[in-house]
Amino acid sequence: MIIDGKNCRAVTSAQMREIDRAAIEDYGIPGEILMENAGRSITEIVERLYRRKGLRSPVLILCGKGNNGGDGMVVARHLHNHEIPVRVMYLDALAEIPAGTEPALNGAILAKMKIDIEEIGSDFANMREALGESEMVLDALLGTGLKGTVRAPFDAAIEIVNAARKFVVAVDAPSGLDCDAGTPLGCAIVAAHTVTLGLPKTGFENPAAKKFVGQLHLGEICLPRELLKQAGPAPK
Repeated sequence: MIIDGKNCRAVTSAQMREIDRAAIEDYGIPGEILMENAGRSITEIVERLYRRKGLRSPVLILCGKGNNGGDGMVVARHLHNHEIPVRVMYLDALAEIPAGTEPALNGAILAKMKIDIEEIGSDFANMREALGESEMVLDALLGTGLKGTVRAPFDAAIEIVNAARKFVVAVDAPSGLDCDAGTPLGCAIVAAHTVTLGLPKTGFENPAAKKFVGQLHLGEICLPRELLKQAGPAPK
């Protein structure tokens, strides 16, 4: 695949997880560093798009459980430091974020920076209100390892975002998209841009995925070159 002028090999979500595992366990790169690198790469693209479009309203960052949401929290911190307003919302109970994880670490940093993370209520009223006040949305709800049909409350959140027709940038993959097949798992975010991390996913090669992925960018997270070269078939 050609992304941002680079010839990149595509991998399955399982292959990407194995690369991440090897980077952490075999090479000794802490997961916190990988998440920080991911957030910085995403921020560069989000900031460029935000300023190019001349936006002024807060970037609405929608986070879910897991590392995808953690990436969104890192982006929130960097955008704030770059004087871009943010509003961070979490589609779960904040108290259930496992202690000691990368999302917990970055959530604690945001709290110390006085950047509130709002829990999205069961009626989605505060999320609808936030969508009405934001022009750009960062989708950090679901990651690439999703299997099976999107379940509640994520299915409802995805439909609400799509209905709002905002300028959406997806983290790693549009939430709800099967990254191996390139088709929605019941429903999926329709993004204008997607910043995929490490390597692109095989499903993005499916022409049907273009509707959801939009323009694809590669987010550099500084994985060892040897791991990236070993993964998957040679680039086409």
